[in-house]
Amino acid sequence: MATLSTTHVAGFARTGRLGLLKSQLDAALARRRVYRTTLNELRALSDRDLADLGMHRASIRQVALQAANNG
Repeated sequence: MATLSTTHVAGFARTGRLGLLKSQLDAALARRRVYRTTLNELRALSDRDLADLGMHRASIRQVALQAANNG
C-alpha cells in the first residue's frame, strides 16, 4: 500500500512539473506574439507617424520588447 501511494505522488509531481513547463512555454509564446505584432505594426508606420508618437525608427525593437515584457 505504501508503494502505491509513493508511485501516485511521484506521478503527480511529474505532472505538476510538466504543467509548470507548459504554462511557462505558453507565457513565452504569448510574449513573443506580442513582440512580433508590435514590431510589425510599428515598422509599418511612416517616419512621420513615428515622430508623432515621439519615437525614432531605431527604437522600435526596444519599444516592442518593452510591450512584450510589460504587457
